[in-house]
Amino acid sequence: MKLMRNRFQTLVVGVITAWLVLFVLAPNLLIIAASVLTRDDNHFIRAVFTLNNYHRLTDPLYIDVLLHSLNMAFIATVACLLLGYPFAWGLSSLPARCRPIMLFLLILPFWTNSLIRIYALKIFLSVRGWLNSGLLWAGIIDHPLRIMYTPQAVILGLVYILLPFMVMPLYSSLEKLDKPCLEAARDLGAGRLQTFMRIILPLTMPGIIAGSLLVFIPAMGMFYVSDLMGGAKNLLIGNVIKTQFLTLRDWPFGAATSVIMTMLMGLMLLLYWRSARVMNKKIIGIGR
Repeated sequence: MKLMRNRFQTLVVGVITAWLVLFVLAPNLLIIAASVLTRDDNHFIRAVFTLNNYHRLTDPLYIDVLLHSLNMAFIATVACLLLGYPFAWGLSSLPARCRPIMLFLLILPFWTNSLIRIYALKIFLSVRGWLNSGLLWAGIIDHPLRIMYTPQAVILGLVYILLPFMVMPLYSSLEKLDKPCLEAARDLGAGRLQTFMRIILPLTMPGIIAGSLLVFIPAMGMFYVSDLMGGAKNLLIGNVIKTQFLTLRDWPFGAATSVIMTMLMGLMLLLYWRSARVMNKKIIGIGR
């Protein structure tokens, strides 16, 4: 029986490893290899080594797009945090029998493709959409609001898609709060603000960091949100990659841009890992 269990575990590990090598490692290695090759009009790529693709990324045009992407992703992350923290707090404060229902409702939108949801949001916010129609009917506004094709519309679309990714880590951290620490703070005369700043916030910081990364990293690459909600003037770095591969057929430059974006994400994950270690030490100190 033990031998069969060991063989089964070896088989499962082997299948998972083969899957990761075939569909994760190999494609990334191909992207890295393509990023140092030369563009060819007939075959997309010519096997001539060059670093010019990375040098092109120093062009002010692409630097502006990168900085714009970072700015949009940062604003979307902050907005998701400001909206998600109270929501996760309220969710964790509900009776235990109600939480599964609320979590189900939170996850339910994932059953619909995000592209379809963005199209629905676009229709809702358009000049003749339901939002403007309702505001005009109520007499709140005299002229339709022009929300679409602005940076605010892109941020709204990103928040609409990515908010659950912020709520789930926050809810997990808030649910695991050490209740005796909160009771001890109240017994020692700490106010609500002091309790939040000195106990609740440090204890939930891992959830804040995890949720911020889950929002910030995808926000930089969601080119379809920028295309549909922001138009041509609100490009994200994902739009540059998509254009290089599908429109301009410059696969080496698109691969180089993807490598830089992957390295940036890896740096963020490294920062998360280091900050998580520091937070765990602080949490242990608070527990003592």
